[in-house]
Amino acid sequence: MSRSLYKGPYVDEKLLKKVAKLKPADAVVIKTWSRDSVISPEMVGFIFGVHNGKDHIEVLVTEDMVGHRLGEFSPTKKFYRHGGKMQKELDQKKKEAEIAAAKAAKAT
Repeated sequence: MSRSLYKGPYVDEKLLKKVAKLKPADAVVIKTWSRDSVISPEMVGFIFGVHNGKDHIEVLVTEDMVGHRLGEFSPTKKFYRHGGKMQKELDQKKKEAEIAAAKAAKAT
């Protein structure tokens, strides 16, 4: 559910203070745990290290991200792969293609 209009968007005050001290040209990563903060226009051009529960993922804020939340750009779950028979066949074909490419490169 969205936040009511009279309250306005939630932006962490500590985060705004950090942004105010720096310039976008600085290559400093601003670490934050505030995944629920809304990206405001003042944040454009900065690099944020958004915590995903394990480590900080670097996010470069652009103009089209304004209005979204920081947590949307730092996934908390890592997709490994699907399993099963179909995946094993795909892996086998990939391995055979790599072997064939290596033999072709070795022959030349």
